[in-house]
Amino acid sequence: MDSELQIGLIGVGVVAFVAIVGYNKWQERKHRKQAEQTFRSDHRDVLLEPGEARAEAADNARREPVAEEPEVRPGPTPAYRESAPKRMLPELPDALDARADCIIRIEAIEPLDASRLWNAQQQLLAGLSKPVRWFAFDDADNLWLQLSAQSAGTFHWFCVALQLVDRNGSIGEADYIRFSGGVQRVAEQFLAVPAGLPSRSEVLGSATELDRFCADVDVQIGINVISANGQPFHGTKIRGLAEAEGLVLREDGSFHACDELGNTLFTLCNFEPALFAAEEMRTLQTGGVTLVIDVPRVAQGGLVFERMMQFAGHLGAALNGVVVDDNRAPFGAEAAGMIRTQIQQFQEHMASQEIPAGGRLARRLFAA
Repeated sequence: MDSELQIGLIGVGVVAFVAIVGYNKWQERKHRKQAEQTFRSDHRDVLLEPGEARAEAADNARREPVAEEPEVRPGPTPAYRESAPKRMLPELPDALDARADCIIRIEAIEPLDASRLWNAQQQLLAGLSKPVRWFAFDDADNLWLQLSAQSAGTFHWFCVALQLVDRNGSIGEADYIRFSGGVQRVAEQFLAVPAGLPSRSEVLGSATELDRFCADVDVQIGINVISANGQPFHGTKIRGLAEAEGLVLREDGSFHACDELGNTLFTLCNFEPALFAAEEMRTLQTGGVTLVIDVPRVAQGGLVFERMMQFAGHLGAALNGVVVDDNRAPFGAEAAGMIRTQIQQFQEHMASQEIPAGGRLARRLFAA
């Protein structure tokens, strides 16, 4: 009896125990569901999801709103100086030609005042037998500016050029040494750096070769209109005929026929030593006049020669004169045809060397 009672109590205890455990499990599950509903988020678990899901979840997490912090006014931004981009070496100025100029470029570390440079170079480069030209590179406009005594502004790049040849011949070794040494001293004075100093042998060799070519084509052709009866030509009549043809009296004492750019095509000067002067033309009397064409300095020389010959004939008719050569022999159509052919040959030779007659380089090389 007692054993049955004990067994019964044990059974009731077991049932009660199971019921309690089951009730606890049910409560735990219930609270977990409530918690999941309360804190549920659309974010995926970046620790459990691989690859793109993890990256996307991390990106979403970065975009989560954060608590707004009080506004803080920024203080002065510290100045940072970026390293300046390296300046590119500019091309040579269009006005220069490596065949005809000894060229040195100069780079200034800090912008250099053009007027100071101009004043410094005048003394150091004085006494050279050929023209020297200075240029400064304008970074804003990307072009070279030729310098003069009136130039202003500051620049990083400069260029200086010594012309190798003119009608008086080519430069010599003394010119090269004075020029190259003078440019170096100018650069040192301003803590600048010369770039690409050409060698002495190269420069002098180029000068000699170019001078030889120039001598082969340096031709000036003149014809004269002299009095047919020994009576002098009057200055006022000469001036009137010249100006009617469009010629202009210049400071060199000659009337100039010019193209639309002001370049001389041919000149009219006094056959006698006296120069033409505006204030003396009223009283001037002369036995003749001379017309001259400078072949290497004139484009389309054949056409210009034809115009000059026509004007010479007009002068002869108006002044009672005759057209003659330097030996005072009559200058007829046959002689004119021969000269026209020679002009064409000279100018074709110049074109073959890429120095066209009447071009900018030719006018420099054949300057008086």
